[in-house]
Amino acid sequence: MPVTPLKSGSGRRIAVVLANLGGPDGPDSVKPFLFNLFNDPAIIGLPGIFRTPLAKLISSRREKPAQENYALMGGGSPLLPETRKQAEALEVQLNASLPQDETRVFIAMRYWHPFTEEAARAVEAFKPDEVVFLPLYPQYSTTTTASSLKLWRETYKGSGTEHVVCCYPQSEGFIAAQARMIRETLAKADGKPVRVLFSAHGIPSKLVAKGDPYQAQVEATVAAVVAKLGLRDWAICYQSKVGRMEWLGPATPDAIKQAAADGVGALVVPIAFVSEHIETLVELDIEYGELAHEVGCAPYLRAPAVGPDADFIGALTQETLTILGGQTARCGNGSCACDNRYANPAMVSTLSVDVA
Repeated sequence: MPVTPLKSGSGRRIAVVLANLGGPDGPDSVKPFLFNLFNDPAIIGLPGIFRTPLAKLISSRREKPAQENYALMGGGSPLLPETRKQAEALEVQLNASLPQDETRVFIAMRYWHPFTEEAARAVEAFKPDEVVFLPLYPQYSTTTTASSLKLWRETYKGSGTEHVVCCYPQSEGFIAAQARMIRETLAKADGKPVRVLFSAHGIPSKLVAKGDPYQAQVEATVAAVVAKLGLRDWAICYQSKVGRMEWLGPATPDAIKQAAADGVGALVVPIAFVSEHIETLVELDIEYGELAHEVGCAPYLRAPAVGPDADFIGALTQETLTILGGQTARCGNGSCACDNRYANPAMVSTLSVDVA
């Protein structure tokens, strides 16, 4: 994707902070990773005196099955190595676009190394003039971007003018990367009919009812991809449900069953994930792949996450240059986090999680 250049400053030091979830790097880090996840007040909305013991209990109960899932990926999550590739590619593009400035890209993970606190100390040592907070969540939610930004602001004590990219659900490069991944994967169907299933991580329906823009932004992303490819048989679905409360639907397993019932295969697209991790490599590829085989949904295909794709990195570059230029990207669907109350990271929603 062509990147619109920004007039370079005179020797500015620019820090770009890529925010993401994180993942355990080996079997021994699975339990502490789970503890950090469930001890987050954005995940379990209880006072710490109750939340922390509950997080210990949940992480103990889920350690073994989680280790078994991570063992399917070599023992740990590939999320950090892939995020490093994205960071390196983004840093190269930004320095090429801003040759008179010095730009460095830092990684801030929520639940495992490098933690947000580690990233904050590294950025402080860099002594930047500008700091760009750039989430690797294309679609904004109070449970992801707002929560990550809240922690960053509580943690970072260094220099620099803050800029926040809230979201980029319809960014040209992001849409181009998704469309190309789908087109290349569709070619593997050998002409057999398949339904494109855009699978996003689910959130509780009550959060959307309260005004969380996530669902609207997922739909905006899908609409842009569908228009670019001219798709006719497609659906949006949601995965990774936790607990008993109502989540956004339909669930991805139900969408796969429906495709089988309609006599078509399925091409699953991780539309809200930009890196491969347990929810793509295990949940989509293995668990849902086995389900597709059981119900006769064939062929069953999965488009890769965009990762360090050049178009996607171009999108991140353009978002960064745009916000450094004093402009705010618009989402184009009236649900932009930049212009509603959920832009405030203090408005962080909580999820109820079952212990079992």
